[in-house]
Amino acid sequence: MHADGAEERDETEAQRIDRNWIELLQELRIVQTGGQVFTGFLLVVPFQDRFADLSGSGRALYLVVLSLALGSTVVLLAPVMIHRAVFRSHRKDRVLRLSATLARVGLAMLSIAMVGLVALVFTLVLGTVPGLAAAAVMAALVAAILFVVPARVRRHSATRPYASE
Repeated sequence: MHADGAEERDETEAQRIDRNWIELLQELRIVQTGGQVFTGFLLVVPFQDRFADLSGSGRALYLVVLSLALGSTVVLLAPVMIHRAVFRSHRKDRVLRLSATLARVGLAMLSIAMVGLVALVFTLVLGTVPGLAAAAVMAALVAAILFVVPARVRRHSATRPYASE
């Protein structure tokens, strides 16, 4: 039995890889759109009047956040580009494994960028201490959603077999 329940699904290895690829693409579509909107927002920030109010460290934080957002966009688009590059080369299993890793890296980059943006905005609006506090809260939320919740789901899934879904 495969860890993802392939035997219960009565599917071949190729069918499982195709299904997993389609599921990954669906997930990436959602994240890519959100990440691109987020990046677009960041790109217009320097053209706003309040940008001049940012200190040198605030500008540095902005550039880090922008770089992470742009980097995450590239990393989240990479699976599609890689798939196109090796299309029909019978390497979909490798593309799937690499793409899943890239999706995790892209999500992590985007999540860190969101934490940084929260720090930047709260610092600009309320000051340094509230900015750091808001960033800490956002970081805790990100950690909970990206690490704690999936770990609990995996642990729960280990005790309840696939067939119950």
